[in-house]
Amino acid sequence: MEGEKMTYKFLDKVDSPADIKKFSMEELRALCAEIRHYMIECCAVNPGHLGSSLGAVELMVGLHYVYDAPEDKLVFDVGHQAYAHKIITGRREAFRKNRMKDGISGFPKRSESEYDAFGAGHSSTSISAALGFAEAAKQQGLPHKAVALIGDGSLTGGLAFEGMNNAGASKTDMLVILNDNNISIDKNIGGLHEYLLKITTNPKYNRAKSRVWNRLGDGWIRKTVQKFVSTTKSYLVSGSGGHLFQAMGFRYFGPIDGNDIEQVVDTLRKLKSLRGPLLLHAMTKKGKGYAPAEADQTTWHAPGIFDPETGMRQKSRKGESRYQDVFGEVLLDLARKNDRIVGITPAMASGCGMNLLSSEMPERFYDVGIEEEHAVTFAAGLAAGGMKPFCNIYSSFSHRAFDQIFHDVALQGLPVVLCLDRSGIVGEDGATHHGCYDMAIYRTLPGTVIAAPKDETELKNMMYTASLAEEGPFIIRYPRGYGEGAPWKESPYSTIEPGKGEVLLEGSEIAVIAAGPSANRAVEAALRIKEETGWNPSIYNIRYIKPLDEALVLDAAGSHSRIMTIEDGCIKGGLYGAVTETVAGSSSPVPVRPVGIPDTYISQGTQEELREECGLTEAEIYRIIMEEKEKISKKDEKVLEN
Repeated sequence: MEGEKMTYKFLDKVDSPADIKKFSMEELRALCAEIRHYMIECCAVNPGHLGSSLGAVELMVGLHYVYDAPEDKLVFDVGHQAYAHKIITGRREAFRKNRMKDGISGFPKRSESEYDAFGAGHSSTSISAALGFAEAAKQQGLPHKAVALIGDGSLTGGLAFEGMNNAGASKTDMLVILNDNNISIDKNIGGLHEYLLKITTNPKYNRAKSRVWNRLGDGWIRKTVQKFVSTTKSYLVSGSGGHLFQAMGFRYFGPIDGNDIEQVVDTLRKLKSLRGPLLLHAMTKKGKGYAPAEADQTTWHAPGIFDPETGMRQKSRKGESRYQDVFGEVLLDLARKNDRIVGITPAMASGCGMNLLSSEMPERFYDVGIEEEHAVTFAAGLAAGGMKPFCNIYSSFSHRAFDQIFHDVALQGLPVVLCLDRSGIVGEDGATHHGCYDMAIYRTLPGTVIAAPKDETELKNMMYTASLAEEGPFIIRYPRGYGEGAPWKESPYSTIEPGKGEVLLEGSEIAVIAAGPSANRAVEAALRIKEETGWNPSIYNIRYIKPLDEALVLDAAGSHSRIMTIEDGCIKGGLYGAVTETVAGSSSPVPVRPVGIPDTYISQGTQEELREECGLTEAEIYRIIMEEKEKISKKDEKVLEN
């Protein structure tokens, strides 16, 4: 019956990891199938990161079957693959509200569950964190194990290699599981891999190996034999990259079929008793068990709403452009006109719209992997070499590259264009992904331009303006999602001078200074007020957070009783900070009321829900303006009484 919850023979019995330890291997296989079905059922109506989690089900079940969380620490990288973990650890019903307002987070979150050992929303942190857990257990004399689960994409991040380098040198007991879902297991050499796996994980082999090393002592004979064994083993598994991990101090095992629950459990059981830094290479299939997700892994990483029976996805809003679409098309068009323009992305080509450039001009497109720091310094090198790089990074991910933006771009005045996609309230991905802090962070850097377009046309023209800039960094921030419906494709290119805002609506008493698309909501609220009362505030579109249009701000302060600032960013240090600094030093100081993201971490929810919470919707802006108007009226009444 429609709306009736499905029942699951095994999954419905699982309220904690202890429950799955009672299952036989056949029952575990059935449980894995049920978990996949449940994830598809839930994510079809409540979208999430589906593909990675479908591929990692057996790894999650196997880990909880063999290890004893929460005493043993399971540390996830990013958390895209953690859905089965959440379902197993007492959040089965809560998963129906995954990523929803007042529901559970789509990522591991320490405050949510004792089983979420370490929070994660961005990549390459798991190895360093797991090493910390392992060392903490050793310092306290605890027998607890530490396991890091990292994907092949996350392994490209520099922090992952820093963690591996330290862990390998420290000889600390820990396990890193490399969840490799990029390629299938090579059937032709599968037998050899299984043979190597059985030998390297066999307890008798490892006990004998330890005795041999102990008897050889620490002299040249032991070193010679070890070198021979290491070289031979590295040669045998060189096709899977084992030699790299062994060179960093890890004992390498695998690859195994990470979607074979029996092999996963058997391998983890054997590895659990081994000492030192270990790396298990598990091959999985992204989207495993759901044909549409297996066939198109990029789309089904986060597919949105879909029909679980047919795989048909909900169509996008017809005729409207997302900001990422505008960026992608404009960048390609500018590159056609200027052969010095190149595009750089840290593994977000389709997400930011740069796939258009990569398709038509692959020689001028660089996907550097999940390496934000490298992306920025690489862009700086390109700029110093005479090119015009457009480097697109999601706003919250750009924080990692602050040092490079400062030292390598800003300090040297290099003409790098940094396009910060997903600025402001992002939505269901929550606190780790909201682009709240870019204005406050980068406003501190001398010589930096920070642009906040109010619509698609301004984004287009700010990109054009940035392409002509001879110094940098030139930062353009814009939100996730659809634009305002502005006719950007038909409009010709024009420059928008940095540091010059505009008046959108002339009024009196209250001056509203807004940044980005929030300016449109302010205009809508002001027009409704005018229709209802005959009065309206003035609305300014600041356009640039830095350099700030100080003349505009001072004019607003001199001709109005008070100012409101509106920004889709953190209030502290952003537009509000810039305006109050300017007003405080003027001859016409007036009260300034901020509207924006408060000094707290905003959880998950739809963009509309969270913008309402922060006062950024038309209705909330209307209410706040009327509150300020009431304050002015009461103040005037008191003056008349006196």
